[in-house]
Amino acid sequence: MAEPSKSSDFPPDVPDAELRKAVLRTFLVEAEERLGEMEEALVALENRAEDQDLIQTLFRGAHTLKGNASSLDFPKVSEFAHAMEDVLQRFRSRTLPVTTELVSLLLRGVDALRRMVLVAPTGRDDLDFGHTDLLDLLRSASSPARARPSAPDAGHSPTPDGVPDASQDRLRRERTLRVDIRKLDRLLDLTGEIAIAQGRLRQSLQRYASMFGEEVLEPHRQVERLFGDLQEVILAVRMVPVGPLFRQYGRTVRDLSHSLGKSARLVIEGEDVEVDTTVVEYLKDPITHMIRNALDHGIEPPTVRTGKGKDPGGCITLRASHQAGHLVVQFEDDGAGLDRSKILKVAQAKGLVADHHARSDQETLRLIFEPGFSTSEDITEVSGRGVGMDVVRRNVEILRGSVAVESRRDAGTRITIRLPLTLAMIEGFAVGLGEDTFVMPLGAVVECLELPSDARSRAEAFGVVDLRGEALPYLRLRHVFGHNGPPPWRESLVVVRDQDRRAGIVVDALYGERQAVIKPLGDLCRGARGISGATILGSGRVALIVDVPSIVRRAHPAIPFAAA
Repeated sequence: MAEPSKSSDFPPDVPDAELRKAVLRTFLVEAEERLGEMEEALVALENRAEDQDLIQTLFRGAHTLKGNASSLDFPKVSEFAHAMEDVLQRFRSRTLPVTTELVSLLLRGVDALRRMVLVAPTGRDDLDFGHTDLLDLLRSASSPARARPSAPDAGHSPTPDGVPDASQDRLRRERTLRVDIRKLDRLLDLTGEIAIAQGRLRQSLQRYASMFGEEVLEPHRQVERLFGDLQEVILAVRMVPVGPLFRQYGRTVRDLSHSLGKSARLVIEGEDVEVDTTVVEYLKDPITHMIRNALDHGIEPPTVRTGKGKDPGGCITLRASHQAGHLVVQFEDDGAGLDRSKILKVAQAKGLVADHHARSDQETLRLIFEPGFSTSEDITEVSGRGVGMDVVRRNVEILRGSVAVESRRDAGTRITIRLPLTLAMIEGFAVGLGEDTFVMPLGAVVECLELPSDARSRAEAFGVVDLRGEALPYLRLRHVFGHNGPPPWRESLVVVRDQDRRAGIVVDALYGERQAVIKPLGDLCRGARGISGATILGSGRVALIVDVPSIVRRAHPAIPFAAA
């Protein structure tokens, strides 16, 4: 079949090879979107078999994918999509009931199409042995009610009832634009560089203001206001709703619960809440591990749940909200809850805690996030290796967030993750250590006070002070970073928090609040304890960003210190 002809969307001098590459890129992106929509709709259809809107969404997805594949001369992809379309047509006409077996078959078809679409542009538009068997099963499912219609001419695909044609699709898309995320990352990097340059320029102009008056600063203030507006727009462009991320786990919950002989459903709340697209990427693995952990350890089998007076089908809830400039993601199940005694027993056996140390309930529950921790006695495909919840904590800390856990026996477990809305910049609090400057996230700072004289005289690396009747563990920042030189006669204590724990960080000087544009650490410094990033000051010097959660863990001897 001939390649698609050039259209007015492309300049007349675009070579055919370049044109086809551009079309193929669009095809791959749109195919993945269609297949994702179909997967979500199939999972929902299993519990809403009479929902014609879901069936229409599925039919439209298969029909569109078939037409697009045919126009690009991928006949096997088109043939496979056509077989799925036939089954869905029988759902539309109500001549074939929706069953769990057929939903599973169609989900397998979505998986097969996803693989076929990826390799078709490389010239491997063919069916392997597994795909051929699956195609036969799809044809068998659609054959009893009517003769399977022949595939329509690819160049003149009819538009069935309710399926928009290409012109309708184009009208719907003409107000949107696909942009490579790397271009948005570069835009954000440039705004950061401009912010740094503006800070240096402001300092220079302030020196001249004493000689020539404040009017020399006015043009710069106007530029800063405009730049602030631009920065907000760029950050807004990067914001995406969490709904598409959350919905894709419906398939995970369905398939995994079936494989474990359990029944569970996924409930989503706050799917319109928006967050930086990079944050979404880092949430994928933690959510996957929390779902696997909940289904394997938390949600009970239907007979056990019935015996406890529960609904035989478990419920997993993913909830998102905005709170005080943060994204809050809550993962909740209604299973058996966490067994504190078992957690302590495993932690003691692995040497994670001392037998004699008194622990709060939160300290006990947080042990599930330690590397290598698992209460499973057997290693299976789902659990037992002790890497799942550790991944949750590590990914959250990479994002400068925090994670907390609550659990009640036979009522379930709730894990709350707090994350910044963007990774590009933070509101920071600058402190000094000798001639060096460090920045702490402002949201983690509780208060600042002078270090008591008795603690100064001891000059300990670690210690405890009485803060209004409460014992507050502290450590000296110069000890964390091996900073040489004597401390000043007056030191300050910055009280910081991580979830429900507080600790003090002793520093030489307090410089106050400032916005910090975050720069990633190089390979040489990546993994350094107590550091989560760097920023450039208005003077042009580099300041390190303090990893508050790891510092708090180090100040609390009950919890082993681990690098983020």
